[in-house]
Amino acid sequence: MNDIEGLCEPRFEAVRETLADLLGKDDVGASAAVCVDGELVVDIWGGCADADRSVGWERDTLACVNSTTKNMTALCALILADRGLLDLSAPIATYWPEFAAAGKERALVRHALSHTAGVPDLSGPTAVEDLYDWTSVTAGLAAQAPEWEPGTAAGYHALTFGFLVGEIVRRVTGHSLGEFFAEEVARPLGADFHIGLTAEHDHRVAPLIPPPSLTDEYASSAPLGPDGRRRERTGAAIRVRDVNSVAWRRAQLPAVNGFGNARSVAVVQSVLANRGSAGGVRLLSARGCEPAWEEVFRGDDRVLRTPMSWTTGFGKFGNTFGWGGWGGSLVVNDPDSRMTVAYVMNRMIDREQRTDDRGMEIVMAAYSGVR
Repeated sequence: MNDIEGLCEPRFEAVRETLADLLGKDDVGASAAVCVDGELVVDIWGGCADADRSVGWERDTLACVNSTTKNMTALCALILADRGLLDLSAPIATYWPEFAAAGKERALVRHALSHTAGVPDLSGPTAVEDLYDWTSVTAGLAAQAPEWEPGTAAGYHALTFGFLVGEIVRRVTGHSLGEFFAEEVARPLGADFHIGLTAEHDHRVAPLIPPPSLTDEYASSAPLGPDGRRRERTGAAIRVRDVNSVAWRRAQLPAVNGFGNARSVAVVQSVLANRGSAGGVRLLSARGCEPAWEEVFRGDDRVLRTPMSWTTGFGKFGNTFGWGGWGGSLVVNDPDSRMTVAYVMNRMIDREQRTDDRGMEIVMAAYSGVR
């Protein structure tokens, strides 16, 4: 069995065993964490932080969690709504007047958070480097026409989610999403999660490792539809080497470039599963958490090409909610059990070649401890 370090309460031994099994098969390095009632009951890690397996995965190792970042960004919006500073049912243009252009005047804040705003792709940027110019990207997003009447359909806003919610947060608070998250979420919780990573943390980063037999040119792509065709997508194709670059770490892309580990992801998200508090720190009221699991849209997602249920900021799966990232990271919240489960790794799996169930294996193992 692979050596696993960290905390694991005996009733959650299945989580430790599952992580060890994954490290013996697909994973190079990974961490897993479980919070119940806002407290860590599992905080484990193992394996290596590099493809050469020369550097061990440590307690404070960080990895880019890609779209698992969206869970953090959504929480920021819910905190502002709970404080009465943001109306989820108000037009986006209430806070960002320029966004009313080209037929988007009726797009609501809730639409931006539920992938129903009608702007799933950026029409302007054609290179990853273009994404780092926040002012240019958000100006272009405000000017472009929606693909559908906002609120009438859903289509996964892979990159635009972060720019939409991030600009709303900036207009309301005067701070970038990353700054707001750092001050209002990460600091009070003591959570080691970053949206926009400074140089002092570079030595702790475990670079993403492309799927076996692929190189760091491996890029994210639109899912295949039932007809075997891809949805046309304009704009930048993000490669593994982009995610591993210094420029990516320094940027703020609140949909995709959060850096953390399973502990930090679980601690932050457990605020929602535990009705607003974690570790004795309250970030929002119990009622303020409810939009996270209240369904906004149910039906076929035009981008993911699959039936989806979207809440205000999260994917909803039965009585649970959360989301995962390109390559395998995942967080799942269960408000009924007041449990949050997170998994963060460095080796990716090509989901076009095989199903990636690693995160769900960790989640299912966690349920053995609460039954």
